[in-house]
Amino acid sequence: MWTRQHKKRNTGRYIVPAFATLFLGYFGFHAFHGEYGIYSKFQLEERKAVLVAELDRKRAVREELEQRVQLLRDGTIEKDMLDEQARRALNLSAPDEITIMRSFSNSN
Repeated sequence: MWTRQHKKRNTGRYIVPAFATLFLGYFGFHAFHGEYGIYSKFQLEERKAVLVAELDRKRAVREELEQRVQLLRDGTIEKDMLDEQARRALNLSAPDEITIMRSFSNSN
């Protein structure tokens, strides 16, 4: 009767730790760099800060325009507003006045 004797290999005991390392490495990488990871959280917070600053700037412009419109709403036009609108429409000013032209564009 012939018997084969096999030498024990050490590769079998490295398979489970290798798969565990790959598994943890994969999920660890995605926990940091993934769509909902730590790095993405910092990018979203930076984007939020930029958008909040832009929103504040837009609100300030809106409040200024609302204040100007409020002067026209109550049925009477204030003399300063009437004078300003007439000078802008006619493109005229008195010789002793300093004229500062401001544009109110929507590109702010």
